[in-house]
Amino acid sequence: MSKSDRVELDDLLEEVGHFGPFQLWQCTLLLLPVIFTAFSNLCYVFTAGDLHYRCHVPVCENASSTAPFAPDWLREAVPYGGKPEMPAKCERYRALPASEDAVCDASRFNQSVLERCSEFVFADPTERTIVNDFNLTCEENLWKVTLVGTVHSIGQFVSLAMSGIISDRFGRRWTLLLCVGVGAVLAIVRSFAASYGTFITLEFFEAMFGSTSYTTAFILSLELVEPRLRVIVKSIILVAYALAEAVLGLLAMTFRDWRTLSIVLFVPGVLSIPLLYTTVESIRWLLTKDRQSDVVGILQRVAKANGRPPLPKGTLDEFYLQQRAKLDAEEREDGSKRKTFLQLVGETCRHRRLLLRIANCAFCWFTNAMVYYGLTLNSVTLAGDKYSNFIFITLVEIPPSLAINFILNQFGRRKTQCGSLLLSGLFCLLALTALKDITWLNVSLFLMSKMAISLSFSTLYIYTAEIFPTNLRQSFISFCSMVGRFGSMLAPQMPLLQTLWAPLPMLLFGSVAVLSGLLILEFPETTGVTLPNTLEEAIELHTRRKRSSEEAERGSYSSPG
Repeated sequence: MSKSDRVELDDLLEEVGHFGPFQLWQCTLLLLPVIFTAFSNLCYVFTAGDLHYRCHVPVCENASSTAPFAPDWLREAVPYGGKPEMPAKCERYRALPASEDAVCDASRFNQSVLERCSEFVFADPTERTIVNDFNLTCEENLWKVTLVGTVHSIGQFVSLAMSGIISDRFGRRWTLLLCVGVGAVLAIVRSFAASYGTFITLEFFEAMFGSTSYTTAFILSLELVEPRLRVIVKSIILVAYALAEAVLGLLAMTFRDWRTLSIVLFVPGVLSIPLLYTTVESIRWLLTKDRQSDVVGILQRVAKANGRPPLPKGTLDEFYLQQRAKLDAEEREDGSKRKTFLQLVGETCRHRRLLLRIANCAFCWFTNAMVYYGLTLNSVTLAGDKYSNFIFITLVEIPPSLAINFILNQFGRRKTQCGSLLLSGLFCLLALTALKDITWLNVSLFLMSKMAISLSFSTLYIYTAEIFPTNLRQSFISFCSMVGRFGSMLAPQMPLLQTLWAPLPMLLFGSVAVLSGLLILEFPETTGVTLPNTLEEAIELHTRRKRSSEEAERGSYSSPG
């Protein structure tokens, strides 16, 4: 091979096998962190879920633990309200003095006077969350219940700020093992919490580790396959995540005690560590660290597992020299032996186009997280069984996950990202019109909005990974995802915002989604483009896209799909 020939990593990955047994096994193992992340991200929907309960009426019933929830006389003793009508949770009518054998009817209560209660009858005595375990009943404690989801997102925020830097410095694989192992252990310890303070503290630290494995697993999967398979791999990950959410709903339906549920969900995370230890480090990350021997070893291991002949030594040497030349060029420009993370960030800030791209991407993450988690959390407040509602609203993510391969390759990243955000926002806004009074149509709008935002979120992971350079890819994904956590912090507070003005949550979802969809039009199109390895390549994506298209026309490049 002449020195004028250019050897790209994607070319070598094609030589050792597009998607052979090695990649299949690695990607299958990396689905485990995806599943555990789904459990971690949404477990609090059930561990900190509100419950149906009413005041205990001592003049008409015995101990609250054995009393039926809706006896015939209840409407005479407790006010009703809401749609559908339910007994008030924390108020009852004042009882009038009467003999021991008096009948419980309207004459037994002064229905013009309400009084608060401190003992409650729960609709399902077998269902236990932190609400009845830690006495977080009534409106004055609602903020403590909604705070759990926000604290979880704050933990993710801190973790993303830390894990991105650690991952880019020490490697994706070790970060993955740390997140999965420590997160699972903390979740199990949390199931033994004896107080709200202990629970909320462990919720924060569990989120710092257990909920960020998705990003690292995604990066490892993405960087191991060639460009045309990125979307397929991502689609499989999305389906696995949605199915894991549905499994969470099924397990919560089966194990109604939040402590038992936590143990069932997270013990497998500890048991998975030996399997995850067999995964390989990111080849692209190893290249940025000048670890040639590790890269060669992995490539030859892939070729052997896939039944391909070993890569010629000359080709590997030429490939390494070209990558080394790229690193040397950056080092010479910086005037130092190696650029630090802060130096690279500082250089990024000097490029206006890339800086605006980061800000735009961060806002898109905020929008997607707020709308996605807001709609998911609202699913348990819909009429009907909350477990069935949750399972159904998570399963609607599967159609866009399966269709994403066709959609992205048919319309490209930019149009898909823009269109899905606009549709999600439009459906949210339509739900505020007179259409909300038609039950089936209102539910349909809710589901279509969730499907659209699921497609948007799915596209966003791929898009973000393709518009930033290798040496900062996970750091920038983590930064954008970190900003997105402000959206997931806000989502659990929607019940509080709804008390200020009922349409406020859907209005917020709709307007922000439409705005973000329009701003996405400023992104470059990346369909079929080789992942950028340097800042310069990331900045010049518009030019590289044009060049890749010309090469594709000559048959020298195979586009995704």
